[in-house]
Amino acid sequence: MTTKLHAVARQVGGIIVGKELQIRLALTCLLAGGHLLVEDVPGVGKTTLAHALAISLGLRFNRVQFTSDLLPADVNGISIFERERNGFVFHPGPIFTQVLLADEINRATPKTQSGLLEAMEERQVSADGVTRALPSPFFVIATQNPAHQIGTFPLPESQLDRFLMCLSLGYPDAAAERALLMGEDRRELLKTLPAAMTADELLQAQQGLRQIHASAALIDYVQALAAASRQNGMFAEGLSPRAAIALLQAARAWAALEGRDHVLPEDVQAVLVPVCAHRLRPLKSAHGVALASRDLVLQLQASVAV
Repeated sequence: MTTKLHAVARQVGGIIVGKELQIRLALTCLLAGGHLLVEDVPGVGKTTLAHALAISLGLRFNRVQFTSDLLPADVNGISIFERERNGFVFHPGPIFTQVLLADEINRATPKTQSGLLEAMEERQVSADGVTRALPSPFFVIATQNPAHQIGTFPLPESQLDRFLMCLSLGYPDAAAERALLMGEDRRELLKTLPAAMTADELLQAQQGLRQIHASAALIDYVQALAAASRQNGMFAEGLSPRAAIALLQAARAWAALEGRDHVLPEDVQAVLVPVCAHRLRPLKSAHGVALASRDLVLQLQASVAV
C-alpha cells in the first residue's frame, strides 16, 4: 500500500511542480482521515493541488466556490415541496461526495462556514430533523486567501480546529516556475490523470494506521508538547486534546508513508507545524509584535526534550 501512496505523490508532483514536501504533507493529512486547509495568495496552485489529490486517489469530488452570498443550504442541501409527492423532498447538496473542494472558504460568511462543522466532525448532515450520513471516505479540502485580502472573513477557531493540517504552497523556485511556463497547461494535464488508488484501498490504508505502534515514551512526548503549549506563555490558548490526538494520528500517517510500523519523535516533528500552527494564536511580545505561529511552534518544539 505504501508503494501506491508513493505513486499518488509522484503523480501529483507532476502537476504541482517543486512542492514535494507540501504534497507529502497533504497526502499524510488525507491518509490520517483529516481535512486539509491550504492557505496562500491566489495563483500558486491551491485548487489544482486539491483536484490532483482527489483524482489520483480515485475519489468523487465536488467543487463549491465560496462567496459572500452562499448559504448553508447551498452546500448541505435543502427540502423542496413537490406537488406530485404532496410533501417535501430533500435534495442533497454538493457536500454529499467523497471530497468537497471548498474553494476560497474564507470569502463566505461565518454562518455558511459554520454549516460545515457537523459534516467535518461527525461525517453527517442534519436537516429537517433527519440525520444523513456522508459517503466514506469524506474529506474537505479547503483553500483560502490571506486574511488581509479584500472580501475575506476570518475562520473562527472552532472551524480551524476541524482541519487536521494547514499548508502554504508558496511561490515556486526558478526551476519549477520555468517548468510551469514551458510545460502544458495544468488544467489540461488534470484531464489526463488516471486514478493511482481506489477509495477502498485508501480506506484500507487508513485502517492500517491502527497497527502503527506508538510507544508510551512517544505518547509522553506528544503530551509534553501539548502541556508546554498551555504553560509557556507564548500562546493565547494551548493545544486542545483534539489537537494532541490529531498530532499523533498525523505522525502515524507520516510513519506509514516512511514504510515503518512504529512512530518516531521525528515523525511528530515532521507534522508539528502544519498540525499545530493554525490552532495556536500567539500572544504579543513586550514590544507589541506578534511572532508568526510557525516560528513559535518551532520554538515550542525546541523547548521540549525528546
